[in-house]
Amino acid sequence: MSPCVTKVNSNLAAVTFFAKTHAGDVCGSNGLPLTPNSIAILGRAQYLKTIEHPNLCEYLDIIRGKHERTIIVSEYAGAPLDEKIKICNDVKTILRIFYQVAEGLNEINDHGFACHNLEPSNILLDSQNNVKLFNYGLFYMTKQGEYVSFPIGNIRYLPPERLLGSQNNIKSDVWSLGMIIAELFLECQFWSSLKISNIIRKILSLSNVSKVFEKIAREHNCFEKYDNLNSDVRELIERCLSTSISSRPMPNDIINNKLFQENIETYAYKAPPKPEQLLLRCPLKQVYYLWQLAGGDVQTELKKEGLIRSEAPILSMPKIVCLNGKIGGSKRSQSHLADNRIVILRLNNLVERLRKVPSMAYFPLIHSPKFAVHYGAGMEQLPLVIRERDTEYQFYRVMLFSRMLKGYPFTRDMIIKEAQIDIPPLLRGAVWACLLDVIEDGSYERIDKVTPTSTDRQIEVDIPRCHQYDELLSSPEGHRKLKRLLKAWVASHPQYVYWQGLDSLTAPFLYLNFNNEERAFLSLYKFIPKYLHWFFLKDNSAVIKEYLCKFSQLTAYHEPVLAKHLNSISFIPELFAIPWFLTMFSHVFPLHKIIHLWDKLMLGDNSYPLFIGISVLKQLKSTLMSSGFNECILLFSDLPDIVMETCVVESQKMYSVTPKSICYRKNVLHEVDPGEFDISDISLSELQGEVSPRISANDLIDLIFNGKDAVVILDLRGSLEFSRMRVAGSINIPFTTVLLGDTRLESLGVPNLESILADKIVVIVSVVHENAVLFSKFLIDCGVSRVCVLHQGFNILHAVVPSVLVST
Repeated sequence: MSPCVTKVNSNLAAVTFFAKTHAGDVCGSNGLPLTPNSIAILGRAQYLKTIEHPNLCEYLDIIRGKHERTIIVSEYAGAPLDEKIKICNDVKTILRIFYQVAEGLNEINDHGFACHNLEPSNILLDSQNNVKLFNYGLFYMTKQGEYVSFPIGNIRYLPPERLLGSQNNIKSDVWSLGMIIAELFLECQFWSSLKISNIIRKILSLSNVSKVFEKIAREHNCFEKYDNLNSDVRELIERCLSTSISSRPMPNDIINNKLFQENIETYAYKAPPKPEQLLLRCPLKQVYYLWQLAGGDVQTELKKEGLIRSEAPILSMPKIVCLNGKIGGSKRSQSHLADNRIVILRLNNLVERLRKVPSMAYFPLIHSPKFAVHYGAGMEQLPLVIRERDTEYQFYRVMLFSRMLKGYPFTRDMIIKEAQIDIPPLLRGAVWACLLDVIEDGSYERIDKVTPTSTDRQIEVDIPRCHQYDELLSSPEGHRKLKRLLKAWVASHPQYVYWQGLDSLTAPFLYLNFNNEERAFLSLYKFIPKYLHWFFLKDNSAVIKEYLCKFSQLTAYHEPVLAKHLNSISFIPELFAIPWFLTMFSHVFPLHKIIHLWDKLMLGDNSYPLFIGISVLKQLKSTLMSSGFNECILLFSDLPDIVMETCVVESQKMYSVTPKSICYRKNVLHEVDPGEFDISDISLSELQGEVSPRISANDLIDLIFNGKDAVVILDLRGSLEFSRMRVAGSINIPFTTVLLGDTRLESLGVPNLESILADKIVVIVSVVHENAVLFSKFLIDCGVSRVCVLHQGFNILHAVVPSVLVST
């Protein structure tokens, strides 16, 4: 391979090929359609993105296009060996190439696969003659070539056993390396004028030859050069070209050969000088991410160079379609054949966009207050989708978060503070883990994820239905990883059972941490106790009933008119809200919406999901208010499109203005024991009998002292008791004077009561709790919002120090 465009100052390149298509509409053993091979390739190739080694090009992205097209974006540093072969003629340089290619193959072998695609065009040399192997993962990602219709590897460099069907042995790559090094020493390309069929015969004829290198040298009239080689070099190449696989050295044996170890510094990788352009010093994953934001489009670049060609659909129509699904008669499109050309992705647009970025921005000083690390102070008001697509804004955010993540866990407070603004998509998985206080400690690998359990059958049924519109999660690799995560969670929580919905709850963590199962698992491990404590008990009815009851109360608190209507048509939360909260909305919304919703969820406490639910109801309010029971059932069976940014803003607003005690639930993970003036231990039966939530004395006192204009206290005691002792500014409405059947505020006889209660937290205090509950329902029927009842009634205020009560 060689680049088809003039080289530019860029280390990014793309190649493309087509996956093999399935014949007809074939279904698998589970009755579901077979996964397209391009999706299977997409899932397998993700592992290659985790490999980092100085002698291997870094994989950056795998893109699935139309008609089974697969595009691979990776590092491309230097020039291919076949272009520099004329200047690689001294022994030191050739041995340097020999050693460093062996280093790359050894790393590949350590990762458990073979290259099987080693040829001079895939060996890149930089200005220091450092080696990087390119396109080494093609054989692995295509499952040993099973997913593509073209052969992988250059016939000229394949060993005899590969031609006979053997594969997935790293020693086959050692043969290829031996052939390449032999060509360099003999300064000729073997069998350059022969046809492929004749080259295959030549290679197979070597099967019974004891000294392959010598025979090839004689055949190409290069025996003199062969004979002049250092005996150690000659012997090592002969071993690499041994037709007996067991006699060939492993890559590690080559690295440790005395030929290299005696002068290791000469042959080892030496870091090239740092580029002057600071952008090119950034990790390639960041550069590629920013390149896309700056308008870079891989498919457009491939079209420019003719690697993607459009054809009229009528030309691809078959002439014959058999009943078994086979297609015949149409000529094979040239655009679907393997194309070895490489397209360099130019960075011109990105460099221009970041031209005005000061050098200091590449190295944010997060602990130095006098150096500003914030960029775009006014951009927080812009929609999130705009901020996420702004190149310069994302550059600053990525640099800042990257620096803070390096200091985690010591920088956790700083990460939380910045995450309240927004989270850069590139680093979202790592940032979520920090927000959940995850520390990776290797515990995931120690969990048994293999032993069959009683939940396996249900897991296998659920996985093929979990977010299968996403190409990554629908791949066989995605299924395998999701099953491992679910089995690990079940195995590590013997007190819980597997409930349907756990797969949807796990999916966002796997989606963001596809190549880091431990982080995905530990994030889920921390997430569930925080937001879904005891939800996965075998008998979770009391937990869910309490949760839904609190949801009803908070709906009445923020949306009394809507709550009254839903109650009047008996459309209760049990009919629609259980999947919402059991999966934290991951079952009802697509992943791209969930991740933005969870960005804010991670910053809130266990009550935040309740406000998300209310914000969804608010968006549907106009439809719900005009619907009866049957219409509501139909509406929620196929939920309309929800504007997620509105949902996030509304839920955040409600969460911030709602006193914490109003959201009190018994079945949560309490970090501290409740005090005398806090709410504690409300029974489920009590909760179900109350329409409005309770507020603690602590929160009321805080409102009285710090937010007096935000609260109105309605005292239901008799006028005589009220005159003796009361909270300053409270309004006395004796319960005996209230006509509960007349749901008008005017019937209470308090002038301008509606304007007094507007936009205020309305706290009902009484010495008889039942009276307060009835009156709160009366106010909700009147359409008054933010109504709550003081826990333990008026008498608890006598114990408050300093006193909030006044007397006449």
